[in-house]
Amino acid sequence: MTPHLPAAARRPLRSLVALIAVAALVFGAAACGLQSGGALPLPVKPGSITVQPDLEGQTITVGSKDFTEQVILGYILGFSLAAAGANVRDLTNIQGSNSARDAMAAGQVDVTIEYTGTGWINYLGNEQPIPDSTKQFEAVRDADLAKNGIVWIDPAPMDNTYALAVNQVNAAKTGVKTLSDYAALVKKDPAAATTCVETEFRSRQDGFPGMAAKYGFDPAQVQMQILQTGIIYQAVANGNCVFGEVFTTDGRIKALNLNVLEDDKQFFPHYNAAVTMRSDVNEQFPSIAKVMAPVMAKLTSEQISELNRQVDVDGREPADVARDWLVENGFVKV
Repeated sequence: MTPHLPAAARRPLRSLVALIAVAALVFGAAACGLQSGGALPLPVKPGSITVQPDLEGQTITVGSKDFTEQVILGYILGFSLAAAGANVRDLTNIQGSNSARDAMAAGQVDVTIEYTGTGWINYLGNEQPIPDSTKQFEAVRDADLAKNGIVWIDPAPMDNTYALAVNQVNAAKTGVKTLSDYAALVKKDPAAATTCVETEFRSRQDGFPGMAAKYGFDPAQVQMQILQTGIIYQAVANGNCVFGEVFTTDGRIKALNLNVLEDDKQFFPHYNAAVTMRSDVNEQFPSIAKVMAPVMAKLTSEQISELNRQVDVDGREPADVARDWLVENGFVKV
């Protein structure tokens, strides 16, 4: 998924274009800033995470996508591995799910935190999610390893899925509480259902087109505006968009007092976060799983929502938020 990111102090990183062959990808990577990453912006020392022999002094490249939650997760991953002794190259903030995935496949990135729903639908090409989150993780883990040589480990309880939201005034005005209500409004009065989404959600099968098919309305009827993800929340709060695409762990939902429409037909997949890496990376550095297991276990939806809020509402930097959370939980020291 690609949920929301303020620009301050994020390393500029242009999109890694989708390329046909690995050689072409390497050429493209040099052009868009992926040829060499920087060091982590803040130092850490071992806490409950201790130096691991297989990681000590080894260079590990950590990537993430370009929205707030992903950048926070990327830094949580990076700081954890640094405390375990690795020299971490920072390639957080890659634009788009497919670009981040291509970077890993081509060896530009070694390890990321990814979402099970994205893996199942986007990368593996399935159309129907698996309702049970544990079975969804197991299915992604097994299929991605067999098909692509990608290892999935240490799933977190946090579940950041897509949703539509509405402000309190428009919720009362339209009477829409569920996605079934939304579908009925689209059919009855499309002008009353103006909806703001970002580009990826508009085209993904686990996004708006699939949702429209599940709930039985024509997406072409919807008066839709395409906005950057981070702008949508305020646009919904202001009423400039009646409805808007949101991510369920985004701290701005609570801060802006938005109503999330109930997914009453349970269309949207589970998007539990998990550590992913190529099988060669997993074989070379088996202690990554050991290091990250307790960290990922702490990442509930409530925890990551609060970390997202600190960035998107309070204006803090993702690296500071990630490191402070690790310190507060005793994983690292400063």
